[in-house]
Amino acid sequence: MATFQNSDAEALMKLFCNFPVAIVAFLVLLTSTVQAEESIGLGELSRLIQLHLPKKYQADVDLAAAPSKKIKLLLDGEETVFTIPGFAIFGCGECHKAGPLLDRSIDRVRKSLDRLSSIQPSLPPPPLKQFIIQSWADEWLRPGQFAHTTFDTIRIFPSAILVDSRVYGNATHLHESLHLTQSFLGVANELEAYCLNIRSDPRFLMLNFPYFADTVAAFFIPEFSAILDRFYSRAIKKGLTVPQEVQWFLMPFEEETLKQVATAIENLEPVLQEVSRLNREYPLKSAYLGEQTRANSLLLDIAAVKILPLPPLDLDSSVLKEAFTILNIQFNKLDNTRLGYRIDRKREAIMLMTYLLRLKDSTTRLNIYFRFLKQRFIGEDGKVNLVVPEEKDFQMFVEEKRRELEKMVNSPKLTSVEKAGALRMLKSIPSTLIVGN
Repeated sequence: MATFQNSDAEALMKLFCNFPVAIVAFLVLLTSTVQAEESIGLGELSRLIQLHLPKKYQADVDLAAAPSKKIKLLLDGEETVFTIPGFAIFGCGECHKAGPLLDRSIDRVRKSLDRLSSIQPSLPPPPLKQFIIQSWADEWLRPGQFAHTTFDTIRIFPSAILVDSRVYGNATHLHESLHLTQSFLGVANELEAYCLNIRSDPRFLMLNFPYFADTVAAFFIPEFSAILDRFYSRAIKKGLTVPQEVQWFLMPFEEETLKQVATAIENLEPVLQEVSRLNREYPLKSAYLGEQTRANSLLLDIAAVKILPLPPLDLDSSVLKEAFTILNIQFNKLDNTRLGYRIDRKREAIMLMTYLLRLKDSTTRLNIYFRFLKQRFIGEDGKVNLVVPEEKDFQMFVEEKRRELEKMVNSPKLTSVEKAGALRMLKSIPSTLIVGN
């Protein structure tokens, strides 16, 4: 693999940030300090993944007839059904017995719920009613995904279980468990879940840098872009079914650098908590701003300027004013929500500052951006105000999401449990939206 140049981390970040969320979910794999169930070499892992790749959907898969177990994961909770639909049709029984597979999944989920409760004790218990080990790809679990939380349900590929249990210490299970507790849709949900995972291992932040790199670089590690260059310049083995992200995770990397990133994550803890608070208290606005700006890191960036002291900036006031004008124009644009564009307004503004204002230094541009966020989203009382550029557009966005949920309810491939969960989310959306915090 070719070595990145100095600006390649920024270029790669721009590329990642313009990907659809589903693809990002695949590219960004989860890590954990929890020990893997059993260590494994790359060759053996590749062989096992090859045997368990998603199959083509078959209409005669009968969920009701699938091997399953029903169990209470939480003392005061409802029962959860663990199931392997298509176990016979897809030939799983040739190598496996359903019972032990289900028992191991139950154990993984139970441990993940315990871990989630220890990290975020204020969260409500995840309403997990179904855990589906899904051997085929469809619109609810696409080939480019690892796992997917729908409504009261986690769907996961067998190949994902292999990687998650053998490499990542079941961090995907933890990640998806958090999704069960979120009340709406959107990229802010992914950010909150990734905030959970980076607490476990700094390599997760490296793999998922579009969400975190700017805050880390501006407030803690100015040379973070160079660290990313070195992290991604390590050669991977071609011809394996093991995703390159898994290989990068498994490769040795600079121990002192990982400690430095881990320290930054520890110092980010109040910011991570604020991200969770904002997404919980203002789920509709968080979702809207994520789509309107296409800046995956926005909620984290806002939380950072609320809590952390701004880094120094030596810049003429007239240049700062021009830069703020550029940022205001970009952050007020509605093309992403109105026309379906996928333009990262943060990246667009930073690029324009580079060429229109001749601001070549990336640190200067980031420091301007964070000052702009403080002016736009933090009130004089120090509280966050999630400003939406236009009330009508916000209303239209929520109505569009409402229609999407109604369409999901009518999908023939959703189970009755998922449809009931989707209806519950629909009912929770207020009929009258309050634009101000």
